[in-house]
Amino acid sequence: MIDPERSGRAFPNRREFMALGIGALVVATTPAAFRRRRDLVRRSVPVMGTIADIAVAHRNERYAQAAIDAAIAELRHVDRTMTRFDAGSEVGLANLKAATQPVQVSGETARVIAEALRWAVASDGAFDPCLGRAVALWDVGNRNAPPPADQVRGLAGRRLHRFLELGDVAGRPAILYRDSDVAIDLGGIAKGYAVDRAAEALRSYGIFNGLVNVGGDLYALGVSEDGDPWKIGIRDPDDPDALIGTIEASDRAVATSGDYIQFFRHGGRRYHHMLDPTTGEPRRVGMRSLTVMADDCMSADAAGTAVFGMPAVEAARILQAAAPGAEVVHSV
Repeated sequence: MIDPERSGRAFPNRREFMALGIGALVVATTPAAFRRRRDLVRRSVPVMGTIADIAVAHRNERYAQAAIDAAIAELRHVDRTMTRFDAGSEVGLANLKAATQPVQVSGETARVIAEALRWAVASDGAFDPCLGRAVALWDVGNRNAPPPADQVRGLAGRRLHRFLELGDVAGRPAILYRDSDVAIDLGGIAKGYAVDRAAEALRSYGIFNGLVNVGGDLYALGVSEDGDPWKIGIRDPDDPDALIGTIEASDRAVATSGDYIQFFRHGGRRYHHMLDPTTGEPRRVGMRSLTVMADDCMSADAAGTAVFGMPAVEAARILQAAAPGAEVVHSV
């Protein structure tokens, strides 16, 4: 990554990049007159509470659009299955019933939950997929003041992931809550899994050069339309029209976590969506933005949540334990 102060030039702003998505990452594209190898076909759709942007470097637009259709179908499937906002989803049904009886889930939901629990153990609870009640209590997208302190304290330091059991009932995966305050929220990992599924859908069509970006969780397949690795810009937390860094990626995943996309201000403090399981409230850290690169987007997504705000040495230790090959590539 280039340091603009040392190089003597400023980072490009977002207008010099292809503005894929409303999240923390944007992607550079080459003007048509300078493209060397193939055309770029792209589409944006709302899904998973954000904007998904899919770009495919391919000369046959009709074929590329069919591949994009398949990728979008995967994103929507994961959203329908694993959202906590729909009582009819597998996660929604679990949150309604699993405190009193085992609830069967699909193999893919079980896989994501198992991976989330693995990250919870590796991070000593810094990543906790069972904080759904605390997340709903804070509801930072709709609040303008903190919730009652006694309600926050009741969910603080509980290490609720220890009370989620993942087992088998009648040959199907099933989950059971051993504490009534457990509620699954896969917001820190399911989006990354969905991106991986979408990337695999593109590969199933023989597309090996493309990009899937869902609100700042991104997978870069192969190379861009000009034959070079994808160039990804990291959004400036203080200026939506500026970038604070750029990285290159090819067959790698990138995820950025930050305090500037979902938040409210109250009493001079920014209350964001990154909760600290030990306090039950938004993390009090000096960090604004953290970008992780990994082999798959589910790992990058979980890592960005797990180590946000941690000292570099501790973050590196957790990444090495949970996702060897993952690395923090930018933080501010």
